[in-house]
Amino acid sequence: MDQAEMAEQPSLPPQPAPVEHGAPPAAPAAFIFALGRVEPRFPSVALEKEFAQATGRTDTAGLSDRQALQAVLADRANRYLVRRMCWVFMIQGLETYLLIPRDPGDFELLIEAVRADPRATDIDVVIGVQGPIARPEACGLVVPIVAFDQLYSFDREALISAIPRPEAVPEAEAAQFQTTAGDLFDRIMQMTDNAGAADEHRALNYLAVRYPAIYARTAEAFGGESSLTRVDVRPSRLSGTRKIVDVVFSFTHRRTGVTEQSFVRVDVTEEFPFLVTPLSPFYERQ
Repeated sequence: MDQAEMAEQPSLPPQPAPVEHGAPPAAPAAFIFALGRVEPRFPSVALEKEFAQATGRTDTAGLSDRQALQAVLADRANRYLVRRMCWVFMIQGLETYLLIPRDPGDFELLIEAVRADPRATDIDVVIGVQGPIARPEACGLVVPIVAFDQLYSFDREALISAIPRPEAVPEAEAAQFQTTAGDLFDRIMQMTDNAGAADEHRALNYLAVRYPAIYARTAEAFGGESSLTRVDVRPSRLSGTRKIVDVVFSFTHRRTGVTEQSFVRVDVTEEFPFLVTPLSPFYERQ
């Protein structure tokens, strides 16, 4: 990468410096586990014109504009364009982060996030560390930079179809189970201000894409005439040197009004959340 390219690229979040004896501890890293969409943009007219020239050198006959974009970026001869692009992470239609791979080899993941045939249900998951606010001259956006360690893409239907159907749900009701799972996933996605930065949102997003038991429990509740009325995330009593949260799902019977609760514990201390205890009944402590 030449000096001009480096000047236009947002800088990576600084790595934590070693703490000297007697010095105050460094501020904890801000981790991100977010669900949204990756969107490539041109930071300047010059780069957009350069992209147009690269497109002219690529066989794009019969391709749509989006397919041509994906084909040009996927060509290794055009990798210099990929490095100079601005990769914006959109959450609920809002420009939320600028993405930079921590490992330069992971630019490939950004290219894979550019679908040749995009759909409204496409989802990208980004896991990384939040850094400083981007300089406006870099990409025209004043949003945090996220150096990601993992980025993967899927569509909503593929995620829902991959959730194992519980044994208690007969095959004849498989379609209804997928509808129920989709409803829960959408509710997590649409929770207010879920930018995947707060501990409670990181825990919820982790469960949404990594823990199918919450979908099975919701389907069981719907089958028993109950509605999902609340999803709460609160610090766990097990929290000590590590940050652990309880994610509590409340199901209220549609006729009797009786509420039952289930919860799961998630450790959100580090960049990658993980399950502490599986889903089980929850009882409020007096």
